[in-house]
Amino acid sequence: MLQCVDFTVVIPTFRRPTELREAISSVLEQREVEVEIIVVDDSPERSAEKVVESMNEPRITYLANPKPSGGFPSAVRNLGWPHGRGEFVHFLDDDDVVPHGHYAAVKSAFTQHPDIGVVFCRIDPFGDCASEQLEHERAYFRKAAKLASFCKRLRSRRAFVACLMFHWALLVCGAGVMRRRCLEQLGGFDRRLRLREDVDLYARAMRQFDVCFLEQVGLKYRIGSPSLMHAPVLAQRDLDDLRAAQTYTNATYKSVWGSLEFYTLKIFARTVLKFI
Repeated sequence: MLQCVDFTVVIPTFRRPTELREAISSVLEQREVEVEIIVVDDSPERSAEKVVESMNEPRITYLANPKPSGGFPSAVRNLGWPHGRGEFVHFLDDDDVVPHGHYAAVKSAFTQHPDIGVVFCRIDPFGDCASEQLEHERAYFRKAAKLASFCKRLRSRRAFVACLMFHWALLVCGAGVMRRRCLEQLGGFDRRLRLREDVDLYARAMRQFDVCFLEQVGLKYRIGSPSLMHAPVLAQRDLDDLRAAQTYTNATYKSVWGSLEFYTLKIFARTVLKFI
């Protein structure tokens, strides 16, 4: 008889064996919940396979991307989650860490709010980067938590969406957990988006299924070289892809929820949220 699984944890990976082992270990150390891990290897040489084999853990499934994406995390993540059985799905990057007790807290939040589709948490940056960069990242995510707390007090899913789409990145992909049935209805990540794919998915999920913000750290977010989110200079390809993704996400939102709501949220984000 198959054991019930609470969390399917999808970890896309590309040539980071040491960090991958640490990410996997942080999931396996969670208590009071049942987890399964699906590692999706996007490297052509299958660099993560030996890591998974060496851990000798039946709760881990290894998948090799038959056609490495060349940097499309949306496509890689979408390869993993349909293979899982968990009631909740967590997309964890291969260099991040889940704090002790986080999944138990997330499960409790979903249980208390049976209609919501997303639970997300505070983010704690760490890493070997320059101290100035690390403090910059910490200040950024302190403000993200402050904004999320404000939106929570408003008790409006639209406030979260407005902030995420038009003002501030409230979360990175690994800071959120989604109810499987909601993810299935949304169809996962949009494979057409190379960048901003997490904003697109979480904005759709929050608007359609509502959201709960946990006032506690739920993700240790590793900072190395300047992140794409906060890099001082972006490559032209990245700039073009970000603009295209934002245009696409905005057009999709307007077509589903209407132009009146779209522009109302935009004004709210650039007036009220600007002063939080």
